Amino acid sequence: MMQQLEKQKLTPSIFEKMSEHEQVVFCNDPVTGLQAIIAIHDTTLGPALGGTRMYPYETVDDALEDVLRLSEGMTKKCAAADLDFGGGKAVIIGDPKTDKSPALFRAFAQYVDALNGRFYTGTDMGTTMDDFVHALKETNFINGVPKAYGGSGDSSIPTAKGVVYALEATNDYLYGSNTLGDKSYAIQGLGKVGYKVAEHLMEQGATLYVTDIFDEAIERIVEKGKMHGTKVHVVRSEEIYEVDAHIFVPCAMGSILNETTIASLKVDAVVGSANNQLTTPDMAMKLREKGILYAPDYIVNAGGLIQVSDELYEPNAERVLWKTKAIYDTLLDVYKVATNNGITTEEAANIKCEKTLLEQRHRNNFYSRDRRPKWQVRE
Repeated sequence: MMQQLEKQKLTPSIFEKMSEHEQVVFCNDPVTGLQAIIAIHDTTLGPALGGTRMYPYETVDDALEDVLRLSEGMTKKCAAADLDFGGGKAVIIGDPKTDKSPALFRAFAQYVDALNGRFYTGTDMGTTMDDFVHALKETNFINGVPKAYGGSGDSSIPTAKGVVYALEATNDYLYGSNTLGDKSYAIQGLGKVGYKVAEHLMEQGATLYVTDIFDEAIERIVEKGKMHGTKVHVVRSEEIYEVDAHIFVPCAMGSILNETTIASLKVDAVVGSANNQLTTPDMAMKLREKGILYAPDYIVNAGGLIQVSDELYEPNAERVLWKTKAIYDTLLDVYKVATNNGITTEEAANIKCEKTLLEQRHRNNFYSRDRRPKWQVRE
């Protein structure tokens, strides 16, 4: 049997890709057109928690690679944010503009339910709270739903607040003041999070350089700038890396920091909400060698995760804000550890997460408690 596997190069490579994950589930429902993958990376701290992304991946291998990377990032994010959850993620292969249906999300929810609490999920890129209202009909293990259904609402709000706290911490570390308004920012992506960050910076009087693939997003922020009497500089997508600004703020797709883009950067720091910004781990060293301070993305963008995880204790906006504010001190600590030990900020953040996982390995008893709010428990 092993000799047979060795001859079939594809099969062992798939298992090798999944080797650091506890569980990977392929979901297929021909009736609704559902094709999805759920990846559970690590449940040391508690059940896996992570959103479900819908994207028209060109191949199943592309979808698998993305979900494995994203779920591993969720383990780090939960550990860094001091949450009693592990890392997981799901991807649905399809165009969110044309391939969605209530039946598809109900079919997907049945796969989530079959995991019996090992995986909680909700919105991510390409999915909305309304999609998961349909999913709630099939499973209890959904969070990040509208307030009308007992949820805490739009998770992009605390995510954006977390980015702002991270920017303040970065300014404090680099310039000795956490004031935002006297600096310039190159913002890549004006979606749910990027727009809110841009809006806040604009209100503070900051100089903005922006880009987005959708013209309506650009027009919206430019009009907002006119209302505030602030000039918004619009640049093409490929030009955002060459902007002479203080901080680059990536809030769109991941894997955007590579040798080419890093060579083009003229900023002092990179602080943004996009997931998995480094194409490979060694890009953190490239940034350090160039003198660019990098804020590990899974610390910066943890605000939304904090909110959706909080729903399992019943929503509490004050508690979410309190934990999101901790991003400021967490990031400052990572910067100091990196500087004092001559390592990258990515390494410093990973060390912090590994320490948390080791300390909590035998202390978590999440599975022995039912933390689901009453509205979420079906009779």
